[in-house]
Amino acid sequence: MEQDNNPQMENNEAQGPAITINSQYIKDFSLEIPHAPEIFLEIKGNPDVNINVDVSARNLKENFYNVDLVFAINGDVSGKKLFVIELTYAGVVQLNIPQEHIEPVLMIEIPRMLFPFARQIITTSLTEAGLPPFMINPIDFVQMYQARKNADKK
Repeated sequence: MEQDNNPQMENNEAQGPAITINSQYIKDFSLEIPHAPEIFLEIKGNPDVNINVDVSARNLKENFYNVDLVFAINGDVSGKKLFVIELTYAGVVQLNIPQEHIEPVLMIEIPRMLFPFARQIITTSLTEAGLPPFMINPIDFVQMYQARKNADKK
């Protein structure tokens, strides 16, 4: 029987999984309903909602990174501010991948993993605040990453 002495295989096994999320946390959170309680009487349909999302990442130490998923959401009804919600949801991750893949993983894959948890926090908070149910549609983090790369080239 032939023994497999592939050093690459042994090296990968020693490093552990390619992506490990060590912790997830709310870094910053704010919900304001500036015209409450009167604004609740003016809600007759879905509010006009503006959603801005950003992603940032930084190295903490060798192979460990912090990724921030940042939401700024405004809802208006009858020309008045219904709500303002700001959330920075973050994760500390360990990556055991080739250097050329680190940036796309940090800016695409990790936000994809964090997104459902951030969306749940936003949805639950708005509902608990007495506002109509609201669900953020999935975000195309690949498109966001590509747009950022194209803007950096200009």
